[in-house]
Amino acid sequence: MSPTPRLALFLGLALELGACATVPAPSARQARLAPAGVDPQFARFVEDYFAAHFAASPSAATSAGLHQYDDRLEDCSKEAMARHLVEQHAFLERLMRFDRAELHVDDQIDAAAIEGQLRADLLDGESLRSWAHNPMSYVSLPGGAIDGLMKRDFAPARERLRALVARLERVPAVYAALRANIETPPREFTELSIRMAKGSIGFYRDQVASFAREAAGTDQALLRRFTAANERALSSVTELTAWLEKDLLPRSTGRYAIGEKAFLDKLRYEEHVELPLAELLARGEARLEADHAAFLATARAIDPSRPAGEVMHVVSSTHPTAADLIPSVRRSVDDARSFLVAKNLATVPSEVRPKIEETPPYDRAGSFASMDTAGPFENRATESFYYVTPVEADWDAAHQEEHLRGYNPWTVALVNVHEAYPGHYLQFLWASRYPTRTRQILGVSSNAEGWAHYSEQMMVDEGFGGGDPRFRLAQLQEALLRDTRYVVGIKLHTAGWTVEDGARLFRDKAFLEPANALEESRRGTYNPTYLYYTLGKLEILRLREEYLARGHTLRQFHDAFVSQGCLPIPLLRKLLLATPAAK
Repeated sequence: MSPTPRLALFLGLALELGACATVPAPSARQARLAPAGVDPQFARFVEDYFAAHFAASPSAATSAGLHQYDDRLEDCSKEAMARHLVEQHAFLERLMRFDRAELHVDDQIDAAAIEGQLRADLLDGESLRSWAHNPMSYVSLPGGAIDGLMKRDFAPARERLRALVARLERVPAVYAALRANIETPPREFTELSIRMAKGSIGFYRDQVASFAREAAGTDQALLRRFTAANERALSSVTELTAWLEKDLLPRSTGRYAIGEKAFLDKLRYEEHVELPLAELLARGEARLEADHAAFLATARAIDPSRPAGEVMHVVSSTHPTAADLIPSVRRSVDDARSFLVAKNLATVPSEVRPKIEETPPYDRAGSFASMDTAGPFENRATESFYYVTPVEADWDAAHQEEHLRGYNPWTVALVNVHEAYPGHYLQFLWASRYPTRTRQILGVSSNAEGWAHYSEQMMVDEGFGGGDPRFRLAQLQEALLRDTRYVVGIKLHTAGWTVEDGARLFRDKAFLEPANALEESRRGTYNPTYLYYTLGKLEILRLREEYLARGHTLRQFHDAFVSQGCLPIPLLRKLLLATPAAK
């Protein structure tokens, strides 16, 4: 459910790099951060690569816990894009000059991970040209960059407000770049951008202004500077919203489908998966059919008198009110942790819990729940946020009801597993122990989302829910959701499917409510390879079977998996199966 952190410059857009940009030396907490590399020359390359990334993506630097860029915002101009592509080619050429066979095994793994990331960035910037076709990232960028300064207490509030004002002053330039760069986007992208832009208006007007008034205190000069910058940002996003609706939307006739070659290239570079399209699709369709049959059987066990979809509808009719949605998740999240510990299924290396909050308005496109964890370089504000998307005020009663049905207690229990224990949050808790700097920063979706999705099935298989078939039904519906994403993503981008075609499959096979089915299918237009949930889960199950056959326990497998970082699973396989068999 949550988007995975992945090293990617904002649509390939970059600031002009300073010659002296470096990743700073570790602080007291960062003393546990891993080295950049074993070989000195490779270590220098890694430091240069990540330094360039963070200098070029100031908001990503803030998220990672590097705060020397807090008063900057990404340069989204075409000129910056051109500079970035030249730079990425230079880094790739430099990387390819290393003799991989001469590198330490950890450096070999990291080199392969960085190469995949570079090639993925170049594919996006040069072939897919997302920066010219997708307005959504432009719209969401300022909100994320500003929210990152507000929500974590890494410095005195007044100091963070000064950086926030500096970013606010650059917001109109981001929106101007959108209008200059975007050519003929798909209608789906523009519609979601409009929703995000409207949410941003309230964000600037309410949350940002409230933070500023409190943070400024008696500093009236700072408050006046904020007010002027915020009014310009509000005016800018209001004008942008009108432009999106009246100008861009009528001419949003572009295609979202990226085609078979780009789809497979994207999967190859990002996830290190190389399969022919027919075999890739066959795996997803087989898993969808198997989970669908299991869902039907489980529904019959609950109520043999009703069709399976109706059984799920009855089950989901027990759900929180809109007002109790966030509190209900807060009350339930520790159940997953308690079960995990009691069953000795994995090591939980911290007693600190995530904070459960509403998904920020600027980031609600297609998200029902997500995990936002502190960055690897953060040494003070280490809290993590488990976001849950509330109902929107402008939704009609039917849409609100369909949204809330997705938060019935049995589904929420599995969402808690996915987002927190032992899913994303547990994996984050291991980050300071990852063996290399690259693995503390890089991450791929098939690992992180595959692990979180695998955790749902594993926990129910191990007895989570006490044998109540409604937990298995919820787990299978979550599986069907991801299985359907697998198939829909391929069909949308390589077989000419429409969003309605995809929504129909979500309704028929995953038993989603119509509004949620539409959201899920529309997500596939801008997230082509969201098959990585099921794909990753299948690869983890296969790896687990091989690992356990060597005499290891389930807990040992889980700890070994989460201790190496969010590497592409083919790379992780090399590391884990190199471990000596248990005696």
